Amino acid sequence: MLDLKFIRENPEVVKQGIKNKNEKDRVDEILLFDEKRRKIISEVEELKAEKNKVSSKIPQMKKAGEDTTQILAEMKKVSDNISKLDSQLREAEDGLYELLMFLPNLPQTAVPVGKTADDNVEIRKWNPEQFNFAKNENTLDHTELGKKFNILDFERGAKVSGSGFPVYVGKGATLERALINFMLDYHLNNHNYTEIFPPFLVNKESMQGTGQLPKMEDDMYAIEKDGLYPIPTAEVPVTNLHRNEMLNEKDLPINYVGYSACFRREAGSWGKESKGFLRVHQFNKVEMVKIVKPETSNDELEIIVNDAEDILKALKIPYRILMLCTGDLSFAAAKCYDIETWSPAEQKWLEASSCSNFEDFQARRANIRFKRESGKKPEFVHTLNGSGLATSRLMVSLLEIYQTPEGTIKIPEVLQKYTGFSEIK
Repeated sequence: MLDLKFIRENPEVVKQGIKNKNEKDRVDEILLFDEKRRKIISEVEELKAEKNKVSSKIPQMKKAGEDTTQILAEMKKVSDNISKLDSQLREAEDGLYELLMFLPNLPQTAVPVGKTADDNVEIRKWNPEQFNFAKNENTLDHTELGKKFNILDFERGAKVSGSGFPVYVGKGATLERALINFMLDYHLNNHNYTEIFPPFLVNKESMQGTGQLPKMEDDMYAIEKDGLYPIPTAEVPVTNLHRNEMLNEKDLPINYVGYSACFRREAGSWGKESKGFLRVHQFNKVEMVKIVKPETSNDELEIIVNDAEDILKALKIPYRILMLCTGDLSFAAAKCYDIETWSPAEQKWLEASSCSNFEDFQARRANIRFKRESGKKPEFVHTLNGSGLATSRLMVSLLEIYQTPEGTIKIPEVLQKYTGFSEIK
């Protein structure tokens, strides 16, 4: 959520930021509701001041034996007017709150202005041992490899749940579990995170706190009877651990890492590439979440990106880093890097991680603040997250890159102590 005072004082800046994000401009509506709200507050304060002033005279009049009938009737009218205005104020505040909840975060000035993913900017690329990006007649894609070695079963997943719900079989299941455990251990041992194993169902307040609701409700699964939502990412429960809390400066930064299954309806994604892992409704992800002081958040974003890169370097999987343009940023992000891994069979880069700085946008919605040791008034923290990493598209790259001319799949060396085998054949 944006600061209302900032919107009021910088309407054109906010409008330009919204335009750059290709979002609907609601600033004028917000300012109208804000003006109405402030006018009502002023009227109520004047009436309450008048009521208090006159009410203080009534005991004296009664003591002096004076008739208070008329003045009591006038005060009754004042009280009725205050009640009506209070009702109008609630309506104005509810309307203002709803509009603010649909207003996106503003992109940082360093973010390149653009309309679509085509305008994203490549920052760097990493290619282990001069990996050959070419495809040959023997290159199988991940779905073909899954069938050949009986390690993935998308057809039975579709039978059990529907399309986009994969089943991992045998060594495929072991490899998936190995990836998750390796990534968790790597972050814990090398990157100073605290592990969290969060709930996979959250309430509405949590989804609002991190910005998924109300804007992206159509993309979420919902359990309406219980008012719960299967999480789209561990970002939601982990960030909301500190909802409505006042933190101390000495406790920051807070660094969490956690595994979760992730569930996404993605109602607007029909017609997009949907083969195998390229688009799924359930997948696994190791998520990094940081809660930090405002002045450090951009540096912390670079740290998150580097932490995710370390995983790919250890696995020796080619990747590239993109800075997202304004039009490709998520609703809540102020700045974001995507990490993409290479698919030899698809001959394209696949998003395996997004690392975002939300600044104080989520903190305002979730009411997460901190006190500085200097004693200044409380401030909102900055929140960040990054996939470290999502396994589905990472699995695509891993299987395709590590297939051999001999018709086997090698297991990256760092995973072998987790799998107990060095190849799939």
